[in-house]
Amino acid sequence: MTWQPQDLPAQHPPVATGKVGVLLVNLGTPDAPTPAAVKRYLAEFLSDRRVVEIPPLVWQPILRGVILNTRPKKSAHAYQQVWTAEGSPLAAITRRQANALQARLSDAVMVDWAMRYGNPAIPDRLAALMAAGCERIVLAPMYPQYCGATTATVVDKAAAALAAMRWQPALRTMPAYHDDPLHIAALAQDIGAQLDALDFAPEVLLLSFHGMPQRTLELGDPYHCQCRKTARLLTAALDRPALRVVPTFQSRFGRAKWLEPATDATLAAEAAAGTRRLAVAAPGFAADCLETLEELAIRGREQFLGAGGEQFAALACLNDGDTGMAMLEALVRRELAGWV
Repeated sequence: MTWQPQDLPAQHPPVATGKVGVLLVNLGTPDAPTPAAVKRYLAEFLSDRRVVEIPPLVWQPILRGVILNTRPKKSAHAYQQVWTAEGSPLAAITRRQANALQARLSDAVMVDWAMRYGNPAIPDRLAALMAAGCERIVLAPMYPQYCGATTATVVDKAAAALAAMRWQPALRTMPAYHDDPLHIAALAQDIGAQLDALDFAPEVLLLSFHGMPQRTLELGDPYHCQCRKTARLLTAALDRPALRVVPTFQSRFGRAKWLEPATDATLAAEAAAGTRRLAVAAPGFAADCLETLEELAIRGREQFLGAGGEQFAALACLNDGDTGMAMLEALVRRELAGWV
């Protein structure tokens, strides 16, 4: 007996199949630079057990009773300093990265983007790719260094979305690329060009990575070691003996001990010790965001100059520039091998 198309039930819906997708994912952002929007964002972000590992019975009363009633107004003001006509810088840049990657990959795949916290949400974009016929999807967390609070929580969210699907796509996850020669070369080329374009010669280059509590290192998270390795390889690739390169960690929060040295403390200490010309780059961020545009470029400048420094520059992330996009294309094509 041979199956015939007319054997399908009359009510059978049309189904798109046979396509391959790529989903770029970054951390997240509020929908607007307002206290209300920031409060919604922080409630989701700080309720993630990967981000805050304090037992919920202890943490949630602190979060709901104190932090969400005090921090949103301050954070909203910070977002207002960097908000653009396109919206949140992180969302705007990630969107441009997805569009640029789509152009580079042509029609071979469908490229989309999402945020781990806020919008567009991972489950929504996975469902959209599946509805468009993507039976195979590369999940690409945009974090060069692996951390449980970043890469792992993206995978957790994607897995939860798959758990709700009757028909699941095949999923591959792009691994961290902290020491990938493509990444190191792209950083060295891009940072080197930015240093050459400055109207002063920095004595010190800070490589500022997002901080994590010290206990994450003690519990076995590889993040600290991967940041240090990125810094070591990048220093060698830059090959500027006259430039002192110092890795630091920013964005401390709460009273627990965090990874050190701290970026803000180092900025003040360098100026106090006589450093007059300093630049800072953020090789742990794939796109500029609040932490680079406000915390480093605005507050970092104030901290350094206020402590006696004279010339300061905050360098841009790779973003959607040609150097960074060539690297991202190569990384993604590697993960697409056998599918495209």
